[in-house]
Amino acid sequence: MNSAMEPKVSIIVPCYKSESTLEETLVSISKLDYTNWEAILVNDGSPDNLEEIALRWAAKDKRFLYFKKQNGGLGSARNYGLEKSSGEFILPLDSDNKVRPLYLKKAIEIFNKNPEIAVVYGNAQKFGKVNRVWHVGKFDKYKLMALNYIDACAVIKKDVVEKLGGYDMNMPYMGHEDWELWLRMMSNGYQFYYLKAICFDYRVLTTSMINSFDSKMHEANHEYLHKKYYKEYIACFKELQEKWEENRTLRENPIGQFSIFLLRQYRKLWAGLTKIKKSILPN
Repeated sequence: MNSAMEPKVSIIVPCYKSESTLEETLVSISKLDYTNWEAILVNDGSPDNLEEIALRWAAKDKRFLYFKKQNGGLGSARNYGLEKSSGEFILPLDSDNKVRPLYLKKAIEIFNKNPEIAVVYGNAQKFGKVNRVWHVGKFDKYKLMALNYIDACAVIKKDVVEKLGGYDMNMPYMGHEDWELWLRMMSNGYQFYYLKAICFDYRVLTTSMINSFDSKMHEANHEYLHKKYYKEYIACFKELQEKWEENRTLRENPIGQFSIFLLRQYRKLWAGLTKIKKSILPN
């Protein structure tokens, strides 16, 4: 594809206490096999010295754009980056992860061939405390309703995110705002595409945001999602129940075994969902 014809991709990099990892992240962006990108570096009120690193990169490559704001959390930083971006597509990239060279090129090829697609996501290589490939798998609405299995590092049509209002800032705790966005996109009929390739490197740290969650924080976010997408959860539960009743041979294959796992997950949710029914749905 001629670089002049490439749609621009805005890589949104929220930065907070990432002085020790930001350099690797920005080096990975500079090695992309795709030229029409901009990197929106959002300093979310970080107390460390990451600004020096960001400004150095902005000085040597005009595609790196640096912004600083008061601390507002990950969702706030991503929304800020979305507002400052000028691309047709966005790629949220955490400031401790690394993007693979071919990710944007392959994703844009998929969008060009499949205009109905709104999100392209792929596998990741975990590194740090864990060293293994994260095989994400094909899109599965039942799996998405039960598990936050698609990372935020996906190439997304910007106008879709804007139309839906960006990342939800009303969640009790930041850390699942990407999951909420996927649920919102799915419930509005937007399509996902699984790119079967390692698209980025995912750093596993004991100090990461999601690892700092305790059970009450997880429960609060899950309850928020269950209330917001009550109708979708109930519909998925009923569909899974019907599939289970229709096909007793599910136990005999791995895919079926995972379906059983999902059904059990939904059954665990059922008691909590029925308790909030009166407050969510009209009589």
